Parts: sequence; C-alpha cells; structure tokens
Amino acid sequence: MPLSSTDTEKDSKMAKKIELLGSYWTLAAGAEPHTDHEFSPVDLAERVAAASRAGFKGFGIWHADLAHALEKYSLKEIKNILDGNGIKHVELEFLTDWFLDGERKKRSDVAKRMLLEAAEVLGARHLKVGEFVRSDCPMPRLTEAFAALCKDAGNHGTRICYEMMPFSTIDSVEKAVELVSGAGAKNGGICFDLWHIAKLKIPFEKIARTPKQYVVSIEINDGTHECPWSLHEDTINHRLFCGDGEFDVRGFVSAMLKAGYDGPWGIEVLNAEWRKKPLSETVEKAFRSTMAQFPAEGAHRQPGKASAAGRSRRKTGHKSSRASKKAKGRKRRR
Repeated sequence: MPLSSTDTEKDSKMAKKIELLGSYWTLAAGAEPHTDHEFSPVDLAERVAAASRAGFKGFGIWHADLAHALEKYSLKEIKNILDGNGIKHVELEFLTDWFLDGERKKRSDVAKRMLLEAAEVLGARHLKVGEFVRSDCPMPRLTEAFAALCKDAGNHGTRICYEMMPFSTIDSVEKAVELVSGAGAKNGGICFDLWHIAKLKIPFEKIARTPKQYVVSIEINDGTHECPWSLHEDTINHRLFCGDGEFDVRGFVSAMLKAGYDGPWGIEVLNAEWRKKPLSETVEKAFRSTMAQFPAEGAHRQPGKASAAGRSRRKTGHKSSRASKKAKGRKRRR
C-alpha cells in the first residue's frame, strides 16, 4: 500500500535525526564468517576512519576482531580512535553459549569478560548475544541465564540484546518478548534484523507492536525471499544492500519509525562478492543505499553544500528581490 502524504510527512519528521551504524560484517573488509579468519585484515583505525568519512555515526566490532585489535591497541587507544572519528554508537558482538554448562560455557565466560571490559571502556551501547544453531534450551533456563548476563552487563554500563534468528531457539517475536520480559532486566532487549524477519515471514506490524522498551537494536539489509541454498549459506554469503533485493526495506523502516524507534540503524550485509571489494567502495555503497530507504529529511548532506534546488531557489529569490526594489523605485519616480 503506497504511503499517503500524511504518512510521508510523519515519517519525514521522525527521520530528521537518522544515524547509521556500520555493523561489523558490513565493513569487515575481507573477514570470513564462521572460520578462523573472522578478524578483518584491514586495520581497525583505517576502517573506523573510512566509516566516519562515509557518514556513519556508529561502528560495530566482532569479538574475534576485538581480540585481534587488542594485540596492537589498548582499549583506551581504541576509544580514542572511535572518538576522534566522531563515532557516537559502539556495538559489540557476538556472545554465544552463555546459557550452557561445561567447557563451552567456560569459553563463553572468557569472551564475555573481554567484551564487557571493552563495553565499559568504549562506552558501547549494547552487546549482541544469541545462538547460531538451535539448542532447544528450555525457556526457564534461557531466561535465567539472560537475566544473569544482563546483570553482568549492567555492572559495566551496557545493555544486552538478543538477536532473534530463524535457526535459533528464539525464532519468533513472542519468544523474544517472553525472554526479555521474563528476565525483568531494564538493560535487556531484542535486536531485530530485517533479514531474519523476512526469512521468518513475520509481518512488520507485529514487530512494530513490540513494547518500545524491548527494542534495543534494529538492522536493515536486503535479500531474496527464496534461495536454492541453505539459510546458513544465504545469511553469510548472499545478503544484499538495501534496494538491491526483494525485501520491502522502506516499508519496514516506515513501520518502525511510526512505532517510535529512535536509536541508530544498523546496516548488516554479509556478502561473499562484496568482501572482495575495496573498503572505500563498500562504505560508500553501504551508507548511500541505506540512507536512501529513509524519508528525504533523513538523507545525508555534505556540510556546507547546498542542493542544486536550494541554490536555484536562492538565486531566483535574490533576483526577484532586486526586481521588486527596481519596480518600487520606478513607482516613486512617477
């Protein structure tokens, strides 16, 4: 259904302060998901600077990339890099196995300590958690573990958001809300990724009806509704930039703006072909294609540069003003 002029005006007002967060995998420049090479071959400082030049106000860091960066930089130095490039929103990810026992839980705890220490120093807005393979962990156990995780995060001044996915135990809005509401933690919430929403065939209206306090993070992207390969292959190698696929990205954006979401918008695209491209090309494509999904007032404009239409209006107005003064002068002489 096309938007009415009233809907468009409302969306435009809400889009005036749109800020984008470059999710880790979008700007990872050559990192390979779910391998031993999940850290980027491009230096962190170079990626942050490129994201900033493109217009991003947020930046994502993956746990393996954080560990790799800490071999060269201290957390304080990373904080200075982010601040020096005007990055306001920092996202950390990804913690798994936090609800298990045994050796996997011990490894998860090591990663958790690193991520939460970084969150405190970097001022991260949230840490994303979840699972990539369905564990069928009972909801009471998941809820208890999520509450404990939120408590730990609160001690470090950050939030925890669970990312709902089609291949995880939490694969519906109802389950996601049950998890975060059951935990009862003010710093716990949900990450809604458009790719997962589209694959789960969840109506946008249902996402928009989620209590606002639970919506911690939103990520947008594009893709196809059906694919000849597995969901896992599709999510790590075939996501598309906004406007290049079949998803109704603008419809989702409009629904969430109307719902009152006012946080940064993540752009998460994992694509095998784009990993081979230069970082400069990727950041520009990511920023421009994503901002194009928002009403005009949310569009990025270069500081100090007026649009052609604006320049034309000012020139026309200036000429009209001079013509008006001349006409008045002729009348007085008469």
